[in-house]
Amino acid sequence: MPLAEHAGAFAQALGIGLAIAAPVGPIGLLVIQRTLDHGRAVGLATGLGAAAADACYGAVGAFGVVAVMSALQAARVPLALAGGALLLWLAWRSWAAVPADKAAAVSAAPSLGASFAATFALTLSNPATILSFIAIFGAMGARQTQPLSPLPLVAGVLLGSALWWLVLSAAVARLRHHVDVRARRWVGRVSALLLAGFALWQWAGLVPASG
Repeated sequence: MPLAEHAGAFAQALGIGLAIAAPVGPIGLLVIQRTLDHGRAVGLATGLGAAAADACYGAVGAFGVVAVMSALQAARVPLALAGGALLLWLAWRSWAAVPADKAAAVSAAPSLGASFAATFALTLSNPATILSFIAIFGAMGARQTQPLSPLPLVAGVLLGSALWWLVLSAAVARLRHHVDVRARRWVGRVSALLLAGFALWQWAGLVPASG
């Protein structure tokens, strides 16, 4: 494939990564809340966990690994149950957390590795994401004169998603010192309710439609 087509595929995949990460959802809520409570590094690590999971699903879609796709579809129910349970646990943590002063907040901050791992697992628990990548990459491939190389696609998705979380955590971090404890408490409570709502919505999708 010519270099120009590699660059074009990478640019399109970068836009896809941005578009998938940008809508407000449970990961976005967690990034905002953790950036407010613990700073930009923890917020960014939270977002990068989702970016890595997006790249994993993007790789499966780009490489067209049929066996992996079949296994993910077969495990849809347990993955959705586990993902909903993780969301409810995060909702409880958000509700129960009491914003403290700056010194206490720093000492109580979750590790960067734990922040990354939690959102990595949460994003992987939603196998419906892979269907989006398969559909998008399939449409992109249909417009190409030669087969698309998977590597630019995966790299573009990873960079696009990571770029969004970098921008979001940096923007929230700039506002962090202007948000008082009472406002942070309200952010935590609203985030908890929304996270619980996402969990129940994910579980509701497992119930077969009547009629």
